[in-house]
Amino acid sequence: MPLILYIATSNPGKLRDFAAAAQVFQFNVVPLPGLRDIPAPIEDGLTFEENARLKAAYYSGFAPGHIVIADDSGLEVDALCGEPGVRSARFAEDARFVPEQIADADERNNLYLTQRLAQDAGPKSGRYRCVIAAARDGEILTTAEGSVEGEILQEPRGSSGFGYDPLFYLPALGKTMAEIDIDHKQLLSHRGKAFAALLEKMRGSFRSPDGGSGVVS
Repeated sequence: MPLILYIATSNPGKLRDFAAAAQVFQFNVVPLPGLRDIPAPIEDGLTFEENARLKAAYYSGFAPGHIVIADDSGLEVDALCGEPGVRSARFAEDARFVPEQIADADERNNLYLTQRLAQDAGPKSGRYRCVIAAARDGEILTTAEGSVEGEILQEPRGSSGFGYDPLFYLPALGKTMAEIDIDHKQLLSHRGKAFAALLEKMRGSFRSPDGGSGVVS
């Protein structure tokens, strides 16, 4: 029977990505029980790792004895000196770029990014980066990182991803992250790489509260 990891996110895209990767390692990934009623911590870290560790330690306090994982991830664009970085989810919001006709935050972020890059004629290279941390009872157990290099398009392509996926182009495939299927994405994506590395570290490394190996529900 697959073991259970609690993850501190309700983002359907992230849950889908994590669940696909976890099957390979015989883990189940489910949202932390009661997550919607838990006040979110202030993510004031300057790096992805700082924020991932902060969130994992905080949320693990709401599931005594169990391992809780949390990630922080985002897009780094070279022409923007690494922006949006840790502010990827709030890129447009930080700039107060909120077109009234666009309700979706991902769409606003993508539009704001293309507008920022429209002024630069050079190559739009960048990367997705992700750090995942695992914690139990407020203590960080381990972390893992993954990244993937790509280019940023001026026009979105594809509909199967989320976040900046429609703009994140993979030259070797001739497709954006939003144009590849979920299984293929797990082999390539920053989140898939980080999660696979984390699960490899964790498999057989930690013991559950009842003395068995792994994580129990």
